[in-house]
Amino acid sequence: MLKAVILIGGPQKGTRFRPLSFEVPKPLFPVAGVPMLQEICALIFVIYFIISLLCRYLQEYAALGTGGGIYHFRDQILSGSPEAFFVMNADVCSEFPLPEMLDFQKEHGDAYSFVILGTTANRKQSLNYGCIVENEQTDEVLHYVEKPSTFVSDIINCGIYLFTPEIFQHIGTVFQKNQQDMLLEEQSNGWHRAEVIRLEQDIFTALAGQGKLYVYKTDRFWSQIKSAGSAIYASRLYLNQYHTTHPERLATNREGGPKTRGNVYIHPTANIDPTAVLGPNVSIGTGVTIGAGVRVRESIILHGATLQDHSCVLNSIVGWGSTIGKWARVEGTPSDPNPNDPYAKIDSETLFRDGKLTPSITILGCNVNIPSEVIILNSIVLPHKDLNRSFKNQIIL
Repeated sequence: MLKAVILIGGPQKGTRFRPLSFEVPKPLFPVAGVPMLQEICALIFVIYFIISLLCRYLQEYAALGTGGGIYHFRDQILSGSPEAFFVMNADVCSEFPLPEMLDFQKEHGDAYSFVILGTTANRKQSLNYGCIVENEQTDEVLHYVEKPSTFVSDIINCGIYLFTPEIFQHIGTVFQKNQQDMLLEEQSNGWHRAEVIRLEQDIFTALAGQGKLYVYKTDRFWSQIKSAGSAIYASRLYLNQYHTTHPERLATNREGGPKTRGNVYIHPTANIDPTAVLGPNVSIGTGVTIGAGVRVRESIILHGATLQDHSCVLNSIVGWGSTIGKWARVEGTPSDPNPNDPYAKIDSETLFRDGKLTPSITILGCNVNIPSEVIILNSIVLPHKDLNRSFKNQIIL
């Protein structure tokens, strides 16, 4: 039997995803029409070899780190005696090549080896990820560094792992060492938690070069979903994947319906004027109303939003229940990876750069009202705002 563990949480608690995370936790935000977490679960369940289909939600009593969390719930994970289990972060989008990782584990190392999913990034961006130095002949991980200060390797950690139950022995060793260190240092450094263990820094770093850790490299799509801008990019990746996994989710041009270009998801409850033009990379949520002559491109329109006649939405996320008036324009700046660099990843830039708001997609929180003939450009609007004029490069509080 095999199992899968999805890690949800983190020290920043979705702050980079605001104001969208004010309404729903980031893992439940809809990307390509489906909540991120549901997308991951659906991909797991479609892969028939995962027998344990019972979903359980386990909450830590405190933040224990990626390793400490699974170690705390090791009895639940090991119930039923699974031969192996996957661990994956909820804030990544990928094709999740789980069968390939299983085959790879059987072909490399022994039955007790562990596998990290890796991919290639460019040299500059690799500094923002866990970096893997491998033996090119055996794919063994020889060295692992989490977010190094200088270039180490262009192979990065994708946050998707395949473990056998033996991983808990290695985590347990770190736990015992932490307990000993805590007793020795308690007088000088105050109170610590021995249970706080990080898979990347505490486990992978120690396992590297020991013949226990291997990297399976994928050239399929992969991206983190840290900021709201990355959600639009992830939506594009998943919509494109729907051609093979869920073609029924993709809208088609039909008589009486809106004109679509490229990959578009439209919820059946949406009311859209046939003169509207949607796409590419557009996701329309439940109960959305779109009027005559509306143009939407590279955007996510969330539940209950209204786009009145001849409005235009480009590179934006329109929040739940928000209204965009007639002839209004809501536009952002794409934050896509460099198209000329095949190994470029999407940047998780800070909100401000040189004291100014970083140009990115425009985000409207829930219940935002944009009046007619107003332009909102490269701005973030917090929930429940009634605007009365145009804004550019602003955070509207």
